[in-house]
Amino acid sequence: MADRRAEAVRALSTALGYRFADPRLLDLALTHASVGEGAERDARGRPFADNQRLEFLGDRVLGLLVADRLMRDFPNANEGDMSSRLHALVDKAACARAAESLGVGPAMRLSPGEAKQGGRRREGVLGDAMEALLAAAWLDGGMEAAQTVFDRAWAAELAAPPVRSVSNPKSALQEWALGQAKALPTYRILERTGSDHAPTFTVEVNVDGYAPLTAQGRSRQDAEKTAAIGLLQREGVI
Repeated sequence: MADRRAEAVRALSTALGYRFADPRLLDLALTHASVGEGAERDARGRPFADNQRLEFLGDRVLGLLVADRLMRDFPNANEGDMSSRLHALVDKAACARAAESLGVGPAMRLSPGEAKQGGRRREGVLGDAMEALLAAAWLDGGMEAAQTVFDRAWAAELAAPPVRSVSNPKSALQEWALGQAKALPTYRILERTGSDHAPTFTVEVNVDGYAPLTAQGRSRQDAEKTAAIGLLQREGVI
């Protein structure tokens, strides 16, 4: 199993397009919190550190990289339009897709229990790891390194057709539901994971007569907005 993970890490390093001067940062970015919870130890008998602190930094690095890209790509867009585009590019689903495109899942270090439960394919796990990788690149090689990883990882996301700007997705969903003669949408928290300084909320949105949709965010409000956008996109409203 260790050999397969080592091979996956090498493949990921190639896919990233960046060679780490300090490989320990890459390894840390790929270490899930469950490893420490499972009481695994490194070669010196110490508990493994995990990627949560890197993920905290990576969230901010990603926001900066996306904002910079949008400023350059859409010189005539207004603030509301860019905010909508930014939200779609930094949400957990986009981060997870970026991670999948690089092969992050097989390269991750997870506890046996988390791996058995499908952690290598879980959106939250992959999304957090992708943000941690951006932070690791930033710490290892600065802005240029983070930009290289971002350009590789987000190539498909940036090439996808942009969604129509929605300044208030929850209000837009509410108006659409009323227009369909349905009751107001309801939101329900399914899960809260992560540390206190970097929690992840999983929220489900329901509109009568339509399949529910789940989404994740850094706060309950962000998760609800992402869920509203997701349902509007799924139903072809935006």
